[in-house]
Amino acid sequence: MTDYLVRAIAKSGSVRALVCVTAATVGEICKRHDTLPTATAALGRGITAGALMGAMLKTGQRVAMRFEGNGPLKKIVIEADSDGSVRGYVGDPKVHLLRADGSLDVNNALGRAGFLTVAKDLGLKEPYRGTVQLYTSGIAEDLALYLVESEQIPSAVGIAEFIEQDGTVAAAGGFLIQAVPPVDPLVVEELMTRIEQLPPLSEVLHKGGTPEQILEQLLSGIPYDVLEKRSIGFACSCSRERIERVLLSMGNKELTSIKKEQHGTEVTCEFCGERYHFDESDLDRIIAEAGKQEA
Repeated sequence: MTDYLVRAIAKSGSVRALVCVTAATVGEICKRHDTLPTATAALGRGITAGALMGAMLKTGQRVAMRFEGNGPLKKIVIEADSDGSVRGYVGDPKVHLLRADGSLDVNNALGRAGFLTVAKDLGLKEPYRGTVQLYTSGIAEDLALYLVESEQIPSAVGIAEFIEQDGTVAAAGGFLIQAVPPVDPLVVEELMTRIEQLPPLSEVLHKGGTPEQILEQLLSGIPYDVLEKRSIGFACSCSRERIERVLLSMGNKELTSIKKEQHGTEVTCEFCGERYHFDESDLDRIIAEAGKQEA
């Protein structure tokens, strides 16, 4: 289990915590999109955030997150499933901004002004959606703000990565801690103090810190039970059948125009880069189906 997540709860039931390492998954996804270092860091943070959010879902559920800012990166789009699979992409994978000290400037790459939208597919007729303004554009703080404002759950989120000069993802991971209602203010204060006393998360991860070790530091002195250890990895939900349904939704008129002008079409999945080609005979079949639906 290269990348994995550990989920725990305090024996008192007052606190739940999730900690994960995601370097291999982030590395694979960023390689697929050929990202430069700052875009790699931004996408990596989004992937870790997705893994943490996905771990709080029930079987068969899915979460989608969209960080949109006014910076050159434009957006970070993430999808995560309840089984630990995650995928994502950025608006411009070739963005590479540095701060004056030479560190990667994810905040200004995404842009200080913008929104985070979270959509949860819980198996209901319509997905649950929540939107908050970007707080720092550093991802972790924005996710914490979303959880507090939209879901009314006091939360602390830490996400970090270590990117080598050649762009290699040497380490990545994060944690999410929540106070379980009814919230005890003293427990929240104790957790915040403990988090502030932690060494930089990027250093802990780069030195090989495991989710279990980080969890032990975060909940030191608080008796807890480990509920689950699950693997995390890249997996895309695209398929030819799903792309066909997208084409079908375009309607008879537009599909007929595509056939006439292009004699076929090719659709590329933004998450994994897989290309799906549809020739004239494919379009004829989809156009016929669209005609039946519109009749």
